[in-house]
Amino acid sequence: MSMTCANSAAIEAPLKGRFAPSPTGRMHAGNIYAALCSWLIVKSTGGSIVLRIDDLDPDRSKPAFADQVMRDFEQLGLHWDEGPFYQHGRDDAYQTAFEKIAAKAHVYPCYCTRADLHAASAPHLGERNVYPGTCRHLSPQQQLARQQEGRSCAWRVEVPDGLAAFCDLLQGPQTSNLALECGDFVIRRADSAFGYHLATVVDDAEQGVNCVVRGIDLLSSTPQQMYLQKLLGLGAPAYGHLPLLVNPEGKRLAKRDKDAALDALLAAYKTPEALVGHIAYVGGLQEQDQPASPQQLLETFDLAAFATKAKAHYAITWQ
Repeated sequence: MSMTCANSAAIEAPLKGRFAPSPTGRMHAGNIYAALCSWLIVKSTGGSIVLRIDDLDPDRSKPAFADQVMRDFEQLGLHWDEGPFYQHGRDDAYQTAFEKIAAKAHVYPCYCTRADLHAASAPHLGERNVYPGTCRHLSPQQQLARQQEGRSCAWRVEVPDGLAAFCDLLQGPQTSNLALECGDFVIRRADSAFGYHLATVVDDAEQGVNCVVRGIDLLSSTPQQMYLQKLLGLGAPAYGHLPLLVNPEGKRLAKRDKDAALDALLAAYKTPEALVGHIAYVGGLQEQDQPASPQQLLETFDLAAFATKAKAHYAITWQ
């Protein structure tokens, strides 16, 4: 069965989406909003949700937070259908993908430090830095010299210079030139951990995820992930990017925003339904600020109407 998405792109239904929290602290209003929107979009097609714990970073990921996140989702009525799956312990799968990418594209060691990158790269859109290709064509002798200096290396994949296009479920048609907008990007870090983009692409494909809903701050990640999918011979999910919930200073909500943390929110709003209803109201999912469960919101959810609201705002102030 196919359906027409809000921007007239054809997508296959039922969809399969995901919750992919990082177990580095309690959930906050922004996390909940993204999870709620993903759940509604997918469930409105009769689809299913995968829970994946994105614990690539062993220094910051804590099992106690992973357990707490699962209890938080359940308490809010955001139930998943498959999982939990974890990223830790999946290095063999990521290594296989790394080797496939290296067989199709130029993958090379990069010895640049953070200071090097800051000095050499040009800012893009106020936040991103475009990698200038500093290490792209180092000779074996130059690579050896950097190793002898004690520099560790990350591994980057060279990107094409040309336009790529996709149609976002919420933001409409998008175009990107990776060479101009991000440059060659890291697929394995200097500490030997595999990069976020590589791991995400591998796991989404293995778990059958064909719909990814997340904040608009990750919109620029989509062309990178689609490039890896192409190199790996994988299909691309449907992507939908949401307005960000921001604090009164205009910064994206983060775990340091204690007033927006889930424990503080539940204390303030008293019930999960009151909290979900308020987030839905602030985020344009319902017209009145009234208690609602995810299931109740699903009864009136309309993707096209929501997309019109989502496209009108880059950020929404949390209140």
